Amino acid sequence: MIDRLNERIDEYIRNMPSLPTTVAKVLEVCNNPQTSPADLNHVISLDPVLVGRVLKLINSAYYGLGQQVTNLVRAIIMLGINTVKNLALSTAVMGNLSSKKDLQGLNMEGFWRHSLCVGVAAKILAKRRGVDAKQMEEYFTAGLLHDIGKIPLNAVLSKEYMLTVSVADRERISLFRAEEKNLGMTHNAAGALIVKAWRLEGAVGEVIIHHHNYLDYTGPHQDILLSIVAANRFASIMEIGFSGDRYPEKTGDLVWETLGVSRDVFDGIEATVNEEIEKAKIFLRL
Repeated sequence: MIDRLNERIDEYIRNMPSLPTTVAKVLEVCNNPQTSPADLNHVISLDPVLVGRVLKLINSAYYGLGQQVTNLVRAIIMLGINTVKNLALSTAVMGNLSSKKDLQGLNMEGFWRHSLCVGVAAKILAKRRGVDAKQMEEYFTAGLLHDIGKIPLNAVLSKEYMLTVSVADRERISLFRAEEKNLGMTHNAAGALIVKAWRLEGAVGEVIIHHHNYLDYTGPHQDILLSIVAANRFASIMEIGFSGDRYPEKTGDLVWETLGVSRDVFDGIEATVNEEIEKAKIFLRL
């Protein structure tokens, strides 16, 4: 039974559209530390859709610049190479995985609101901790995409996933543990297959794979990973959106000690988070 379920997930992910060639090239170019805005402009300008997305984002309430930007090179300079990379990645992934269909296991509107909340909260946390502004968008993107492994589980195993969410509720355990128990495959494992298929290297891919086994993680992206763990806990406890996890596991002391913040770091920011989520919805419409 479990082997057959895993085969169905494997087949679904193998048949997913690959990331657009331009996006793959953007990721390749941005991974070169010598890349300039002109280099990135050369790649993006070949893809009118991506050009439109970059200009739409820079002129959105998410950035609130109060001035119209119509020049791509200027937009890249203002956003920063890392932000443009994350924009290209997140919109491509969401474009391939987002579904208007309201499947039985998870309500997708609630799922994406939860994902936006985790991204927004992680970015707020990064800002409070004095993380370099050029890196903060990576925290948002990692939060936005951390749960994408749930999408193939929800799409392919709709009835089974609905039962798994019910098991988590009934037994008051985390959805991650219910997936292990009921499906034999977790959303981390399904996410790992997506990371491999699309070669999502770096912090975003690591977060997708490790956000529930963070205690065992020894890679270079621990700060982003633990920030997402903390933000994920906040989103679940405050029930902002819904990712199927009413009983998230407690966050270990390692998270707060490593990040250098107290457990009440998110107290009083719910209104701010909800405002930022509304602005960040631009990512769902790009």
